[in-house]
This record gives sequence, C-alpha cells and structure tokens, in this order.
Amino acid sequence: MIYLLHGSDEWARSEAIAQMKAAIPPDLADLNISNLEGRKLKLDSLVAACEALPFLCDQRIVIVNDLLKHQKAGKERDELRAYLERVPDSCDLVFVENEDVDKRNSIFSYIKKIDGVREFQPKEGAELLRWVIERARILGVTIENVAAQRLIEYIGNNSRSLVNELTKLASYVGRKGRITLSEIELLVNDGQEQNLFAFIDDLSMRRRSAALRAIRALIDEGQAATYILFMIARQFRILLAVQDLAAQRLPADQIASQLGQRPFVVRKALEQMRAFNPDELVQIHDRLLELDRATKTGRMQAETALEVLVLEICAQAAPRR
Repeated sequence: MIYLLHGSDEWARSEAIAQMKAAIPPDLADLNISNLEGRKLKLDSLVAACEALPFLCDQRIVIVNDLLKHQKAGKERDELRAYLERVPDSCDLVFVENEDVDKRNSIFSYIKKIDGVREFQPKEGAELLRWVIERARILGVTIENVAAQRLIEYIGNNSRSLVNELTKLASYVGRKGRITLSEIELLVNDGQEQNLFAFIDDLSMRRRSAALRAIRALIDEGQAATYILFMIARQFRILLAVQDLAAQRLPADQIASQLGQRPFVVRKALEQMRAFNPDELVQIHDRLLELDRATKTGRMQAETALEVLVLEICAQAAPRR
C-alpha cells in the first residue's frame, strides 16, 4: 500500500506512523523499516529501499519525509509518479509531509485515487473536547467536562501538548482517578500566559525582532490585538505589585497569596522585574495606558500600538541583569 500522511497535527501523524510500525516485530524493525529524507532523495535510492526483500517478515515499510515539499514539478516528479505503479506488494511506502500539500500535485492525485491519503488537522470545538475526554480514558482516568474545557483554554488544540499535560495529570491523580478543575489549576500552565512571559522576556533584553514575532504568535493563536495590549498592561501591573512586595522581603508564596496569583506567575514576575529599573516599570505601564486610550479613541490601530511599544522599549539600552 502507498500512503500520504499530511497536515499540521504532528502528534496525530506520529501516532499513525507508530501504528504502522507496530506491524513489524520490534526485534526486526531495524531490518524492515527504512526512514528516508525527501529533501535530496534520488529515485534510485527510493527504489532500492522499496525493492529490498523483507527479512523474516511479510512486509517492509519505507517512510519518506517531506519529499513533496521539496520536489519540483518536472522529470523527477514524473518518474516518481510512474514508479508508484510498480512498488512491490511487499512494501508499504509512506510519504509524510509536515505541512499541507498542493492537491494539484500528481503524486497527491495518484495516492488519493488509491485511497491512501490521510490528512491530520488540529481538532476544534466539540470534537476536540471529546478527544481530550477519550485520551484521558485511554490513560486510565476520567476528566470532568469543565476541566477538559479549561485544559483546552490553557493549552490550545496542540495534540502533543495536550497529551503531555494529560499524562502528567493522570500520573498525579493515579489509576482510575478523576481530573477536576482543581488539578488543572494546580498543575497546568496557561499556554497563552507562557507566550506573554516570553514576550516580556524579549522586551526586557531589547530583542526587537523576537518581541515582534512573539506578538504575531499571540495574534496567530486567535487573540485580538486589543486583548494582547490589555494583557501586557496587566502583566506590568503584576510586575509593579510584585516589586513592591518583594521589597518587603516577602517570600514568593506569600506574595502570590496577597495578589491572588498562582505561585508560578509570581516566581516568573520576580525574574522579569529585575530586568527593569523601578522607574522604567512605571513609565512602561503609563505608556501602555496612553496606547490603550489611543486605540479606544480610534487614533491608533491596536496592532500598531503593540509595534510602537516594542520599538520604543527596544530602542533603550538593555539593563545589566
């Protein structure tokens, strides 16, 4: 059989490949599974891998990574398309593409015709919620609907990240345990919050390009620029409050309790505030308020305000840590 696995859900693709590999006994896998990189792959090398006889097995598997992404239309593609009709029955040929593919590609068209195309796109909405609940069941635990929804809010729809967090949560509650909202709040970091932390880190070190990319990543996650501006202002208010309480020599847990923040938020703020002098934190917070007013009165677009903030801060000299 010939397969084409593509789409941006990397974890789901990896799971499908693992299921295919499971058909080969583990002690014979090295002799019957070939992994080839498609960037500079020549047809002769692919043919040799496909036509090698299986060793003590009925089948061998040849996996080709990102060939369609790099292969240009022309003679090489035409020759590969012709060879696909001659792949031995003893070989499962699997093309794996880390991105979506051009559906006009003749290789795609041929594999689709023989029903070998498998597309893996991130799940959304109710389908994603059901998937999280089912993954928890597979791990031997249950998860409350409200907890599953909060997990998705924190992590997004990245399957691998969700599985990693579910595995951690399942280990915490134990076999046949129940994951509630309390476990999510205790053990799971808000992914968007982490991206915000990364943005503040880039600002503190005056890494202009990285800070602009971080803003773009937040927007690509679906966050409105006005909301990002609000969250940045909120984070600088936290930095100012943590700075005041830290000056009183209060420990991180006590600061978290007084501010109503999770301990990891306060610990991160303690790291970040050291990159700004006290006056600078106040100035940035005041500037954020000015930019917020400018966006609300229509004098400036929110995305422009974010870029202005980055350019102004990054134009200053970075303080020594």
